[in-house]
Amino acid sequence: MRIILGYVAAVLAAYLIGCIAISQGNIAAVVGMGFEVTFSQRLESAQHDVLSMTALYLPIISVSFLIALPAAALVIKRYPNLRRLGFVLGGFVALVAIHLIIKQVFGISGIAPTRTIMGLVMQGVAGAFGGYCYYRLTTPKVAGSE
Repeated sequence: MRIILGYVAAVLAAYLIGCIAISQGNIAAVVGMGFEVTFSQRLESAQHDVLSMTALYLPIISVSFLIALPAAALVIKRYPNLRRLGFVLGGFVALVAIHLIIKQVFGISGIAPTRTIMGLVMQGVAGAFGGYCYYRLTTPKVAGSE
């Protein structure tokens, strides 16, 4: 049960942070064209993206984590002292990989901010946060540690 809860939380965390990063990356491009964007418009944009990208981006992240987290777990079996780093890197690589794969296979950047290195890294950070959530929620509790 802990693994399922960890997986769901990891996907949702990566999705939330990833959508907010996408939203702010798009806004940065608008600001770069000379338009002003208020804080409230930034919040509205982030809310819109989080609510409207569930049909496409959430399933893509779900599949990428279905591959990345078990792959990280295999590496971690060999190096158990790197458990936290393994899941964080697994999440990072998962989200960066989906954008690079989409670009290579379809020849498009489906998410505009990922056309820049900063946008791509921010998606990786979102994945890393998801990986960290997975690590935290799936780490067995040690008796007497509370």
